[in-house]
Amino acid sequence: MAATLFDSTIYRDLILDREFGALFTDSAEVRAMMIVEGALAKAQGTVGVIPEIAAKAIHRASLELQIDPAGLSPETGKNAVVVPALVSSFRTLMQAPEYAQYVHFGATSQDIMDTALALRLRQMLTLTETRLKRVVAGLAALAEEHAETPMAGRTYGQVATPTSFGAMAASWGNPLADLLEQLPAIRSQVLRVSLAGAAGTLSAMGDKGDEVRAELAKGLGLSDPEHSWHAERNGFAAMAAWMTQVITQLAKMGDDLTLLTQSGIGEVRLPAAGGSSTMPQKQNPVMPSMLSALARVAVGLNATLQYAPVHRQQRDGAAWISEWMTLPQLCLATGRALQIGGDLAEGLKPDTESMLGHIDDGTGLIYAEALSFELAKSMPRPDAQAAVKDMCKRVIAGEGTLKELAKAEWTDLNADAIFAPSSQLGLAPQDARTFAARAKALA
Repeated sequence: MAATLFDSTIYRDLILDREFGALFTDSAEVRAMMIVEGALAKAQGTVGVIPEIAAKAIHRASLELQIDPAGLSPETGKNAVVVPALVSSFRTLMQAPEYAQYVHFGATSQDIMDTALALRLRQMLTLTETRLKRVVAGLAALAEEHAETPMAGRTYGQVATPTSFGAMAASWGNPLADLLEQLPAIRSQVLRVSLAGAAGTLSAMGDKGDEVRAELAKGLGLSDPEHSWHAERNGFAAMAAWMTQVITQLAKMGDDLTLLTQSGIGEVRLPAAGGSSTMPQKQNPVMPSMLSALARVAVGLNATLQYAPVHRQQRDGAAWISEWMTLPQLCLATGRALQIGGDLAEGLKPDTESMLGHIDDGTGLIYAEALSFELAKSMPRPDAQAAVKDMCKRVIAGEGTLKELAKAEWTDLNADAIFAPSSQLGLAPQDARTFAARAKALA
């Protein structure tokens, strides 16, 4: 088995999303760093830090030259960062030393790598937004269509009171809609240039450093933080926490679906299921299980990334490298979870007959709370609760259904209205439709 399943050729169709995966490869990293080096030279040429003719040559070369990532390995193994090897190869391949001497002028490795990461995170967050909207829209469609489709609500794994499948879809979707609304703030914290030089002072560029940084930000379409953030990693910690919440909220849906599809329940049908190597009858809830598995891994990755702000002094190699080892995997987990979540949201089908069957198993006990509140209209609430609780014990003992015993005890009781799922849904239909309307506004 590969060290990480994201890199496995065996498990890639299970765990890897190809679009997200393409953003976190050696080739993608090298290409992004080349773009940053070219944009930096162009910005420096514009404000007069380096000769404009050299800037144009470097910028053109950054778009044309091809650097093999494997060739950067030996030097990176010594330096811990890839930029020295990249710059060396860049200068050699330019075959114009009079211009190449200005490549990477006044910058430091972290400037290039962090800015290149921001370029890839911009694409990643765009994909994330698109997919998150797809999940929310899919759940909204379910909520609207099944706002009044009754099903048993369960607490502690036990049947409680009736709810609707639409309300359950809304309970999956509302937290995701919250996270969608938070996405602009996450973008603002990570989609920014880094240009601060060796120790955060940008002294090598004299009095034009801030102009270069602003021009670089403009050229790359990123924001200008107007200060050094080498050791300020709160943005990545915030993004990691946000992605983890996305995955764990999807896992909540996944765990619920695993329970709803289990033998003896069967209240929903999945768009796809997995088989067993030995049991022909099995229809395993692979997609929901993947959401749960990804969440467990994401929480661990996030724990490491929450330590990222502990970045010693002006720059810290250990803290920085720990980000490289965890952030890409968390991004890939987010992409795969959202893909699965979208497929489930668009492909789920409730089994309404099974849902109705589990609301009332013939005993009517799910209506015990409703009965107690109806009785409380004509007697003290504690007395009503005690009476219904005693009657539930009689039902469990086999003396009859709750409806039968109630009608016999209270002959003027409107039992048909109490013992009907449609009359006991409470705010469930409203909650489902409110979420559906909210989701349309976010589309």
